[in-house]
Amino acid sequence: MASTSVSRIVPASPERVWSLIGGFDTLPDWLPYIPESTPSEGGRVRRLRNTEGETIVERLVDFNEAESRYSYAIVRAPFPVSGYVSTIRVHPVPGRDDAAEVQWSGRFAPDGVTDDEAVALFTGIYADGLDALHETLVV
Repeated sequence: MASTSVSRIVPASPERVWSLIGGFDTLPDWLPYIPESTPSEGGRVRRLRNTEGETIVERLVDFNEAESRYSYAIVRAPFPVSGYVSTIRVHPVPGRDDAAEVQWSGRFAPDGVTDDEAVALFTGIYADGLDALHETLVV
């Protein structure tokens, strides 16, 4: 299994950040790469459409409101990996009420690509996503 993790300090309280990203179906609210999300199975599955029109289906596998985190698995996607599980979590920044640290991490088995290629793909997705979150929060 390969893995990667990206963290970013964003300019909002942990409560504000979690209220924006903590819903499993809220990706279109802050991630331009995903303009559409359709929930099913009582909100435990999301069917996403990316900007290229490709479909990604993900299942919520863990949700912890008290710890401001959730984990999900990819059921179907155009990515060259299998066994993908990812976690998004929000942490307070010690001594700051106006900032939060957001960590997006994942583990997966590359399929038809090298570990380095798969890690680079998801590191880029996570970094771009957290940059987009930052931009959403400063508007």
